[in-house]
Formats: sequence, C-alpha cells, structure tokens
Amino acid sequence: MPYLYRAPGPQKHPVPEDSRITHSSGQSFEQLRQACVQKGVLFEDADFPANNSSLFYSERPQIPFVWKRPGFWQHSEWLDVVVDDRLPTFKDRLVFLHSADHREFWSALLEKAYAKLNGSYEALKGGSTIEAMEDFTGGVAETFATKEAPENFYEILEKALKRGSLVGCSIDIRNSAESEARTPFGLIKGHAYSVTGIDQVNFRGRKTELIRVRNPWGQVEWNGSWSDSSSEWRSVDPAEQQRLCHTALDDGEFWMAFRDFKTHFDKVEICNLTPDALEENALHKWEVTVHQGSWVRGSTAGGCRNFLDTFWTNPQIKLSLTEKDEGQEDCTFLIALMQKDRRKLKRFGADMLTIGYAIYQSPGRDEHLNKDFFRYHASQARSKTFINLREVSDRFKLPPGEYVLIPSTFEPHQEADFCLRIFSEKKAITQDMDGDVAIDLPEPPKPTPAGQETEEELQFRDLFEQVAGEDMEVTAEELEYVLNAVLQKKKDLQFKKLSLMSCKNIISLMDTSGNGKLEFREFTVFWDKLKKWTNLFLQFDADKSGTMSSYELRMALKAAGFQLNHHLLQLIVLRYADEGLQLDFDDFLNCLVRLDNASRVFQALSTTNEDKEFICLNINEFINLTMNI
Repeated sequence: MPYLYRAPGPQKHPVPEDSRITHSSGQSFEQLRQACVQKGVLFEDADFPANNSSLFYSERPQIPFVWKRPGFWQHSEWLDVVVDDRLPTFKDRLVFLHSADHREFWSALLEKAYAKLNGSYEALKGGSTIEAMEDFTGGVAETFATKEAPENFYEILEKALKRGSLVGCSIDIRNSAESEARTPFGLIKGHAYSVTGIDQVNFRGRKTELIRVRNPWGQVEWNGSWSDSSSEWRSVDPAEQQRLCHTALDDGEFWMAFRDFKTHFDKVEICNLTPDALEENALHKWEVTVHQGSWVRGSTAGGCRNFLDTFWTNPQIKLSLTEKDEGQEDCTFLIALMQKDRRKLKRFGADMLTIGYAIYQSPGRDEHLNKDFFRYHASQARSKTFINLREVSDRFKLPPGEYVLIPSTFEPHQEADFCLRIFSEKKAITQDMDGDVAIDLPEPPKPTPAGQETEEELQFRDLFEQVAGEDMEVTAEELEYVLNAVLQKKKDLQFKKLSLMSCKNIISLMDTSGNGKLEFREFTVFWDKLKKWTNLFLQFDADKSGTMSSYELRMALKAAGFQLNHHLLQLIVLRYADEGLQLDFDDFLNCLVRLDNASRVFQALSTTNEDKEFICLNINEFINLTMNI
C-alpha cells in the first residue's frame, strides 16, 4: 500500500478551514458547485458513482437498488467531501440511514459522504458510536469500565462536560437476546445513552453527587432514587431544583445518584473535543499535539517490546511535560493512537491490526534510542492492552519530565499509517526522534610511502600489478576479479561473489581521473574502507548467516558514519533488501558505496558553491535524490 512521506516533527493542529480537498478533480465544493451552476447541470460524482461498486466491495446487491435524488474530520485533518444527492432506494424508500420523516434527507446525505470517505456503504458495517463521534467532531475517545473506574472518576466526567466533551454510557449485554431489554429500574440494555450533566445537590445537610442521563428515544427513564418523581426531590429547595433543570416529564432525560450510575451502567465513553471543534469562546480546552507516521516492513514496523531485536526500530516521539496540573504534583495527558484507512482497505483484505504503545523515561539524549536501552529499561506507562481497534487511547498522570513514546503494532513486519494525538491539560512539547540526517566520514588515509609497505600491502601490490598490466590501472571487470579473489580467502565471511555492478559503483566512487579505471593509490584508499565495512557487516550479521537484517541497518550505517532518517532507510530497504528483509554483503557494500559517493559529491558541491545560491538541496534531499536514481 502507498505511504505518504511527511516531514518529521509535530504538526500544527488543523482547523476546519484547513480542510484538505479529496475530490480527484482537485476542486473544492464551491468550485464544483460553481461549475455545475455555469453549465446548468446537477452534480454527478465520478469519484463515488451511483452504482453497485459504491454499495458493496465483497458481494452483489441482494435487491435492485435505484439511485434517486431527493425533490464532514478523519485522521486528525478536516476533509472537504463532495457528494451528489443521488441516494440508494428500494420501492421508493431509502435503504440505509433515514429519518422518521420521509421527506427529510440530511441524515442520508451525511451517511453517503461518510460512505464515500470509507470507500463504500459496506465499509461502514460494524461501526461504533465512539468512532462516529470522533469522525464527526475531530475528538479523541477514551473508554472507562465503571466498575474499574479510577477514584477520581466523578472529577474526570465533570472536567469532560465542562470542556464540551461528548459523553455516552451503556449497559453490556451477554447475548443478542438481551439487546434492548428493559431492566426493573427502567434502563435499556445494549442501548446508547448520553450523559448531559453532572452536579452536586444539598440533601439532608450533605452534598450528594448526581449525574444526568438521556435516553435518545425521548422516553423510558430510570425509576430509582433521584428519578423524575422520586421522593428525594421533596427535600431539595425549589431554587436548587430549578438550577438543576429538574422536571417530572417523560422526556427521556433523568437524574440519578452517581453511585447508582456506577452500579447500573457498565461502560462510559468520552469523546474529548479538540479546540477546533469547540466554540471560540469556550473555556477548559485541551492542548493537542498531532504526529503522523507509518509502520513500514523492514524499517519501522518493529512490533511490541516482546520483539526486542526490532522493537527499537519503531517510530519514537519525545514528550516533554513541563507544567503540573492546577493544584497537583503530576501532569495529566491522554494519548490516542489511531490506525488509518483500515475500513477503506477492507476491500483489499486488510483487517484492523493489533496496536498499542509504551512510554519510557527519556535518558536525555535527542536521538533515536537503540536496542540496548530497551533491554535494560522498563516502561513508565503503557496502553492498557494491545487490541485490534481503530484507536487505542488511555489517560495518564506522570511527574513533570521528559519521556519517549513508542507506538507499535503487536506483531513486527505489519504495515500501516497511523495518527498519534496527545491531549494534555497543560502545554506539552513533542519532538520526532527520527533523527537528523548527518554524515561523519573520516578523511581518507594517505598512501604508505614506498619501502614502508606492510606484508599485506606488498601482496596486494603484486596481485594488482598482475591484473592491471603495464598501465597499473584496473577496469571494473579486473576489479571484480581482484576483490573476489581476496574476499574469498576470509574464512569468517559467508560470502557470495561481488557483482560487476558493485565494482562499477566502486570505480565511480574512487576514480579521481574520470577514465573509468582505478590506479593502485585509489585502490588502496578503497581497501581501507572495505576492511572497515567488512568488519561492520560481520558485527551486525548476528547469526553468521552471511546476511544482515534490514532492522539492524540503521545502527550499521551509523557506525559507518551515516545517520539517516526513517524515509531514507525505507528507500534503502526497498532497494537493497530481499523478500525476507535481509541484505547480503554485496547489497551492503553497494549501499555504502552509493551513500559515500553521494555525501562526497554533496560536500564538493557545497564547498564549490559556498558563496552562491546554486545549492538549494540539503543533505537529506540530496541523498534522497541520488538513492532514487
């Protein structure tokens, strides 16, 4: 699947006015509308046509649909979704979402836009209330089991409602027969209720915690303590009743004691709205930071901590908590990890991956943490579980300090794009630990003066003279013979012959005269590089199989003087690793020769044009360009 490269680091939190155009024409809603007005035609959406492909991806319709005309946030960005007004019907009735009033179509049109965004109506199958709440508000969800809720659960709900968060609650069912079943207390099992208020009331000389709940049916209410007509209200001052908007109407909305709420309801879902989803004058807003990333097989899809050898290769985000909560010693924050586009990819066989994250105390270095760090350090916090949901979110309280957040799939080698959002009560600072692209290569050694050569150097000179002939220069074919003859004598190197292409790349790197050949001085400089690179390959060929895992490539290249970011590593893995994500010595050598060549050319161009504006690419862009050639 395609992955969109994004610049590293936190991004500005988007607002609806920044919505990205999704129509293939590149036109916004207003532009498309204006074009239809000028032509005098009704809009027909070629991106989401009125045919069976937009209804189902895995089956044929069971009934003949007739499309008739009646007479929109995803993954932390707002999207401008344009649809026409043709809706699927059967016998003149809407097939999917519809209002009680058959002349009302806004809900069906909204559903069509949502279906288009996910690829088809079938892709919406098996959704959840909280997922829809997120997609229509840009909020972030967290779920609480009331029987296991934290001690400050009342305060959590109170803060959420003050922020304008959407709060829902429900009673679990054990089987389908219990769905919509009524309890003796007037509550409906498996039903989506909303929480509309939370407050305290003076009752017989002490404060009693209450919570207000609404049944969307507009009827059928709780009949226990503090219900509309219960005796408890007789002991409450009329002014207090008015402040709480208490009425004895069968309108679906009712108060109940908070302790009863925790006893009778099983689950509470909170959709915390982002600042852009609140009114401008709303108070108590969350601070929000967004990171977009990808798990890519072979480079950044490291799996969970159970897989130590690859876990460290996952994306890493540094989180700095600098301000304590009001009147508290800790910092409260919420982390939400969402896997992107899985509904849209259903038609291609993609399922929800099992995802989660871990939080570690930062050692204070602004660099990608390696395997040894995770070998010897335990996490400070983590998601409650790794689970195959679209989004995993949890609330944490940690002391001020610096932390490193690792989002991952449970199994390694699983690919997906993800969106990571961090909601904090106070300003939090985040930084992508992808690492800057940096090159640190030693100056090539000066050739050994005649008469001071070692026994090894003398043997190489003799072999070189035999192959090179009178001109004392070797071609790519002759270099292939020399290197293979020498390397095959190394007993500790599981070795396949170097290819002719590798030798041509070596000459391209070392040939200073431009004649396509190597003289002995150039060959000896390269030989010093080759010895170092060979030792690195042996060091990172952990199982002595003659191949190196692509996940070890980051550390091997860094040891060779090349610090690369995720994007460049992904390009290298795609180019040089095999299907098993392994690189043999020839692949590794080719990669290093190409990187060495690119860095030296860049350095030469930068030096030559030091006082000019000719060089406009940085080292990251330059290597990116050369690795794609």
